[in-house]
Amino acid sequence: MSSIRLHLLKWLIAPILLINLAGGALAYLLAWTPAQLAFDQSLAEAAASLGARLSDEGGQLRLDLPALAEAVLRNDDSDSLYFAVYDGAGQQIAGDRELPLPAAAPASEKLVAASTGVGASGRTQQVFDAIRQQQALRVLVLPWALPARAENAPVTHARIVVAKTLRKRQQIQQATLRALLLLEGLFALASIGLIWFSVSNGLLPLQRLRTELNRRDSDQLAALALTDLPQELKPVVHALNGLLEKVGEGAQARQQFLANVAHQLRTPLAGLKTQLEWLGARQSEAEPAKSVQLMLATTERMIRQTNQLLALARAEPEHFEKARLEPLALHSLIEQSIQLFVEQASRKQIDLGFELQPVMIRGDRFLLRDLIDNLIDNAIRYTPAGGSVTVSCLPPAGGRAAGGARLVVEDSGPGIPPERREQVFSRFVRLDDRISGSGLGLAIVRDIATVHGAECRIDDASSGQGARFSIIFP
Repeated sequence: MSSIRLHLLKWLIAPILLINLAGGALAYLLAWTPAQLAFDQSLAEAAASLGARLSDEGGQLRLDLPALAEAVLRNDDSDSLYFAVYDGAGQQIAGDRELPLPAAAPASEKLVAASTGVGASGRTQQVFDAIRQQQALRVLVLPWALPARAENAPVTHARIVVAKTLRKRQQIQQATLRALLLLEGLFALASIGLIWFSVSNGLLPLQRLRTELNRRDSDQLAALALTDLPQELKPVVHALNGLLEKVGEGAQARQQFLANVAHQLRTPLAGLKTQLEWLGARQSEAEPAKSVQLMLATTERMIRQTNQLLALARAEPEHFEKARLEPLALHSLIEQSIQLFVEQASRKQIDLGFELQPVMIRGDRFLLRDLIDNLIDNAIRYTPAGGSVTVSCLPPAGGRAAGGARLVVEDSGPGIPPERREQVFSRFVRLDDRISGSGLGLAIVRDIATVHGAECRIDDASSGQGARFSIIFP
């Protein structure tokens, strides 16, 4: 399972540890290299002090080193110092035997200049590590030249070798490593602690948000507070508030739908019950036929309202699935629906005509039938006897700006004032209480058009009398 905390800690702690490790290695090099050079410098100084005591007596090289001076030279509490002096022919004239010497041209030879820069002969001194009698040594070889006594006399050459054990170097090196490791460990722990604290503190707003959401009941859909929130969390909380608002609207719509169903069904059912009771009490009288007609009308009204409420529930945009859209012939759907209203129009002597051109759209077959039925039924109900209702199916016209396919229902009824044309799409709104109906037809039309991405328009009829309803599909 992915975790923001672990993700942040991984990408913060690992680089910090690598940087600390690299910094520790660099600090070690910066601390140990000068110490190494200082030790080598002390060897060079010891070799130079021996060179200062060399003399040429009749062509014979001689080292004048009293015992006290030698004791001072060799005096060291930790390390042992060895030296040897060779003449120009390579013969040892003083010092310790069997000191290691460099090869003729060693590939890994280390050259380190002493404070004098070069020896008296002009050759650079050589410094290298070696082993003598199972002891690790640091060896320095310094070429030396004695100045000639006469103007044309030859220069006397010598080579001075000074070696020293590595105990003090190793002690200092280990002390340096221990100090650096301790410091790096402390820095690493401090960095990890600081990063952990920073990440935990930075995630506290998320923790508070989660706690607040967990504390809420399922029906508590109030918006989350935006105070004391970091800038990065505000878009998330805005989105959550939008979702809560939609959920609240959906819950309210469902509750309203249930209330509307109960209200709309209660009246016709109560009327049906009353008529049945009346019919049962008066079976011997001549009025049952009229009562039966009333029962049939009431039952028809109840069936129509039930169908409208179910269509309204199906057409809710929040619960519509786009996957239900499929290619449909709009003109065929209209033709099938019109047949159902021919008898209703004939009873009111209304001229029900249609103009259908082949049009293909993407839609839901059952919802589009509800849309067409409600538009035609609404037109017939509000058109007076002897009027006309025309249903048209038209292909796109006037380019993309004019929209796509159009379904147009035009009647010769009383029309709708411009200021109330938006209001009629609300639920349970009726412009004329004398006309039977529930006020749901146009609300169903608007919802179905919305889920199809279509636009609803109401204009005056082309004859100047009545209303013109247009559904413009994308």
